[in-house]
Amino acid sequence: MVKKITTPLTEEVITGLKAGDLVSITGYIYTARDAAHKRLVELVRNGKELPFDITGSVIYYVGPTPAPPGKVIGSAGPTTSYRMDSYAPVLIEIGLKGMIGKGKRAPEVRSAMIKHKAVYFAATGGAAALISKHIRSSELIAYDDLGPEAIRRLYVEDFPAIVVNDVYGGDLYEEGVKRYRID
Repeated sequence: MVKKITTPLTEEVITGLKAGDLVSITGYIYTARDAAHKRLVELVRNGKELPFDITGSVIYYVGPTPAPPGKVIGSAGPTTSYRMDSYAPVLIEIGLKGMIGKGKRAPEVRSAMIKHKAVYFAATGGAAALISKHIRSSELIAYDDLGPEAIRRLYVEDFPAIVVNDVYGGDLYEEGVKRYRID
């Protein structure tokens, strides 16, 4: 069964999710990769305002391709998440509640998710063109100089994802390995 969730994420929604849950996300999410994350963390450390309200927000680790004529966005597949691991705990601590990417997260990120109640979702890699069909609008909001890695505000409808890490310490990747391990 697919759980339909909306952004911004609330604690009630987050605590109702478990590793392995299939979700369908509707609402606003933000794009950011490592260069943008570095700038966001510098703003936080310098006591400056972020270019968007991070409270309850979801960041999608993506660098979309330019929009073809008549489309909102080009291909928009997930980026490997570990590149954001050194920045994510700071953003989680100040209110980030969801991240979408692909691949495992560092222990520090998983600890921050448990402590501050945030979740990590995986989007299917290799399906960038299909994923982009769930993006209804795209607005550049910060760091235009970063090109495809600029921060964009996307409105998504029924964006498909899987909960990888939950607030209880669940890890879909670890559970999957255990399920199929032959000792």
